[in-house]
Amino acid sequence: MTRLSPEAEAHLDALLVHYEKRNRPEATRNLIAAVEDAIVQIDTNPSVGVNAPRPYPALARYGFRWIKVGSYWFAYTYTGAAITGIYYDQANIPKRIG
Repeated sequence: MTRLSPEAEAHLDALLVHYEKRNRPEATRNLIAAVEDAIVQIDTNPSVGVNAPRPYPALARYGFRWIKVGSYWFAYTYTGAAITGIYYDQANIPKRIG
């Protein structure tokens, strides 16, 4: 089963805190649902993702697979079946990785 890496857990926690501070319970629910859906999709078919999010082709150099669920991009590895990052789709993902 796909798990969250410590980095992905930190991303998830930061997003949850962000939504809680802004009293956005629907955003919290949508994020949790997206994480659960990403895990199911990756567990079902690890090759489901792409080499990089479409707006950031240079991210392919990191060697992750990427899947978009709802408003979030998830970076994950084949080996170890781990989600390594969770990013809101409007975030500047390269800035958050580098």
